[in-house]
Amino acid sequence: MGKNKLKKFSEMKSLDFVFQYPWAELNRLGGFPLKGKWADFFGNDNPITLELGCGKGEYTVGLARRFPDRNFIGIDIKGARMWTGAKQAEALGLKNVAFLRTDIELISNFFTAGEVSEIWITFPDPQMQKPRKRLTATRMLSLYASILSPSGIINLKTDSPFLYAYTSLLLSHNEIMPISRTDDLHNPENSSMFPAALTEIRTHYEQQWLSRGLTIKYISFQLPGSRSLEEPAGAEDIPRDTYRSYSRGVIQGNIQPTDQK
Repeated sequence: MGKNKLKKFSEMKSLDFVFQYPWAELNRLGGFPLKGKWADFFGNDNPITLELGCGKGEYTVGLARRFPDRNFIGIDIKGARMWTGAKQAEALGLKNVAFLRTDIELISNFFTAGEVSEIWITFPDPQMQKPRKRLTATRMLSLYASILSPSGIINLKTDSPFLYAYTSLLLSHNEIMPISRTDDLHNPENSSMFPAALTEIRTHYEQQWLSRGLTIKYISFQLPGSRSLEEPAGAEDIPRDTYRSYSRGVIQGNIQPTDQK
């Protein structure tokens, strides 16, 4: 591990709003002490929003700055990336932010039923070859349902046509009506349809995709109570994201075979 990463991990340990609980640590300590007690940590009963796969924490910090009457927790397993958002939150003096370094699949170990009011999934790997690992797969949605309030909302922002189509198909198959959706979030014609924070806060990857001419897709929805969800038939027929097989500078829809890796 490089000295820079070691320095970042050391600094993360000094921040009282950063919690590092990968499986080994969670198992060693026999659980997470703040499960069901996040209100004690934040010092209020304001709604809690999670950003799953928060990366550098741009969305977590951006939302926290705009909505001081809500609490925000960025979750990722990559501590060196999370350091960026944590240091920014520290510099800004934000008191409604926390970061949790752990596997997303472990989140039910950190929150009790109904403790979370909203989830953001921002630019995840679409996992085209590994259905079970998609962050909008039914098994993951079941995890979210175990911690979301009955009126809890899930938001997905993605550059991936595949993940957007898969999630849309899954919702349709399970008769879940999206709250809102678009396959081109930053189209000027949509500017009045969505909250400003949705387009103004841009992650590192979002800005990259936009600069390469890719459109950003967005969909939000609620889960149907205790009803079990089913994976949709036909998901394997959804066209794959061809641009992910090419060099990072190639824009989807303008691909030459000689550009392949």
